[in-house]
Amino acid sequence: MSLASLKTVSLQRFSLNFAANIIATLWMLVGSTRAFSWVKPTFVQFAVFALLALGSNVLFSWLAAPDGSIFNEQGLVSYLIWPMIILLGGIILARRAANQALVFVPVVLWLVADTLSALLQSLVQFLGSYSWLPDWSYSFLPTLFLVLFLWQTLALLWIFSRRLRIPWWERIIVIIGAVALLTIWQRNVADQPIFKQIPVEPVLEEAALYEQPRLLQEALARIDPSIPGKSDWYFMGVAGFSDQNVFRSEINKVRELFDVRFGTSGHSLALINNNYTWLDEPIATKTSILRGLKRIGQQMNADEDVLFMTLSSHGDQDFIHLSNPPLAMDNLDATWLRESLDASGIRWRVIVVSACYSGSFIDELASPTTVVITASATDKMSFGCTNSAEMTYFGQAFFAESLRENTSFSAAFKDAAYRVKERELYMGFEPSEPQMVIGSLMETALPAFEQVLFDKTRPPLASIIDTSNATTTINISPDTGADTVVDDKNTAN
Repeated sequence: MSLASLKTVSLQRFSLNFAANIIATLWMLVGSTRAFSWVKPTFVQFAVFALLALGSNVLFSWLAAPDGSIFNEQGLVSYLIWPMIILLGGIILARRAANQALVFVPVVLWLVADTLSALLQSLVQFLGSYSWLPDWSYSFLPTLFLVLFLWQTLALLWIFSRRLRIPWWERIIVIIGAVALLTIWQRNVADQPIFKQIPVEPVLEEAALYEQPRLLQEALARIDPSIPGKSDWYFMGVAGFSDQNVFRSEINKVRELFDVRFGTSGHSLALINNNYTWLDEPIATKTSILRGLKRIGQQMNADEDVLFMTLSSHGDQDFIHLSNPPLAMDNLDATWLRESLDASGIRWRVIVVSACYSGSFIDELASPTTVVITASATDKMSFGCTNSAEMTYFGQAFFAESLRENTSFSAAFKDAAYRVKERELYMGFEPSEPQMVIGSLMETALPAFEQVLFDKTRPPLASIIDTSNATTTINISPDTGADTVVDDKNTAN
């Protein structure tokens, strides 16, 4: 049947026409020409679905917009271009087929499909705003939304090409061309939603320029010397990435845990990169980290005292990010950190690196007098770096839960690794496989150090030093959760 012979009969009741157009669209979305038997392309239906499509897209853009976004006229214009193009196509088809009933057929079908798609996207966005979706889905959703946009237009082209009896090879060319055009268009206007957050370039207040040296100096001055004859623990925390509050929150909470429960008050330092703390907390740069390590090294007794250092940020192979715009910073690499620790004279170290690929720090940081704990294996990502979280997955499991319930780092690590694995599997993530490496001298001395840390009586440390250079690695098997102990002389991490 040709388009010229297509007849549409409008029903007497608006609701029946409304329902018929929805049914027609569903047939269109599955590629069936039955859509032409159901569609009721009246001007009233066109006007109603145009308003519904616009309203549903405005709703979705509003739900997806960050806080503080404003209405963006350019985004509205970008959206309206497509229904106008499709309406123009309907007018051209109607003139060529000498059938005025065709004028609103394409645009009504497209608008109904767009309304359904936008409402579905709005529902997904609403669920996501309350964290009711699995974390893995967030990386998939932009692709899903693009597919929905392509689907409604390609389905429309498909049923018209079938009705016009266009050869299959011409249909393929049209479909490929449409996919390319629509994809390029959608990606180019992705930064022009109907509601848009006005980007604010980071600026450094003049006051911060002068305040930062004072903040760092005061923080270093508050680090007290150790008490001779007793083993004191010192704490140093580094929040590396400024654009997400979870890193600052994690470091501050861990510092509070150590100061309050483990008695490091007066022996602790936090260096924080965050957009909102320039006037309140010393920032984390290589310079401030080195100065902090040297100050702690000066105040502690190298034979008796221990440094607990934790770093929380985004990471990559062999480095973690140090970022605090507009200041340009070098990233913190494992080699530099090892050299800085050695230069500070700090001998006994417990170092926790909470970042993706943090296992890559192990080889550089491992030594006979060091414990290295990482949130992930060398080639694995870690999770939980969201603005809504107070701690990362590993930080929550190790510091907030396991370290409060155990009296040894090994037990706390094994418990935390199991908790993290359970949570990651539940969320559909590939397990991050946290790692723990204990140097041979530290393995001998650690129980006494832990007794000091976990026992409020804080007894002196006995002299228990060995001469072996081996290290012990504790790994949670990704299959069973069981502990495996290996010698790193024989096994690569």
